[in-house]
Amino acid sequence: MNPNPDTTPVAARRPRALFAMARRHRDALFPPPEVERLLSYVDIDPDRVTEDFAREPALEEAELLVTSWGCPVVDADVLARAPALKAIVHAAGSVKHHVTPACWERGITVSSAAAANAVPVAEYTVAAILFANKRVLDIGALYREQRTPLDWSRRYPGFGNHRRTVGIVGASLVGRKVIELLRPHDFDVLLADPHVGPVRAAALGVDLVELDELLPASDVVSLHAPELPETRRLIDARRLGLMRDGATLVNTARGSLVDTEALTAHAAAGRLHAVLDVTEPEVLPAASPLYSLPNVLLTPHIAGSLGGELLRITGSALDEIARYCSGLPFAHPVHHAALATSA
Repeated sequence: MNPNPDTTPVAARRPRALFAMARRHRDALFPPPEVERLLSYVDIDPDRVTEDFAREPALEEAELLVTSWGCPVVDADVLARAPALKAIVHAAGSVKHHVTPACWERGITVSSAAAANAVPVAEYTVAAILFANKRVLDIGALYREQRTPLDWSRRYPGFGNHRRTVGIVGASLVGRKVIELLRPHDFDVLLADPHVGPVRAAALGVDLVELDELLPASDVVSLHAPELPETRRLIDARRLGLMRDGATLVNTARGSLVDTEALTAHAAAGRLHAVLDVTEPEVLPAASPLYSLPNVLLTPHIAGSLGGELLRITGSALDEIARYCSGLPFAHPVHHAALATSA
């Protein structure tokens, strides 16, 4: 008798699949070796990439959609033309942009590579935290200017990473990965997340506090909350005022979480430092002081998977497709109920 009937693969089959994403992402995510692996699982035309379901005759026979950035919306009209569709494997993070309520009503199973995409974002974040506490940007800029040895300890008393406090706002996939990557370091880690209770916080190894308590207690505050109506400008002028002098705000989540004008004022005054991979608007006006302030590092939304990191996402998606073809449940399913509090 099989002790694990729900996890034992059945004979693999080859469902009909279709790429639905921007073609440039198909080319980056599925180079020849990955296409070859995909063809071992499914019946798919690797050269057919749809960016518009209204013009896609292959939709009618597709059982599986392989999606990524640039996928058109899968709404009720699309589903009416896709009677065989049963699953969506998303080779990217959030599915909110294309998976609609009609998909859940139809019982479509959905998988996402959000966990794979969280890895480089978390790596960027941890690097930002370590550099911020070590005052690498400040010291590097001053050294470039002065070109002579200086008394760095006198200029930056207490700088360094030992026993500093890091505040994590949001226990998302990225937030949890950041917490994991911080464990080898001697940090005190605080967490603010209204959806996390004491038991889960203890399992994560963090101290659970309210946001207004986290902000003044942290040397670095790192944002990992989802973009929701209730999180818009979560870090507003009042809360920026709660942060301690010389603290650093790191944002790799969404620009809408921060009041850009208020942050600019605090940074221009030299009171706060910032590492911003996302802003609102996404590309700041050319005249924004944030581009040139010495205490601000501004990057153009590069924390997520780029270059060779994309193949981690592809590998995750291919693993999910292999599971689906073998009759196994997804390892990284997306649940409709969880979308209300996720990115």
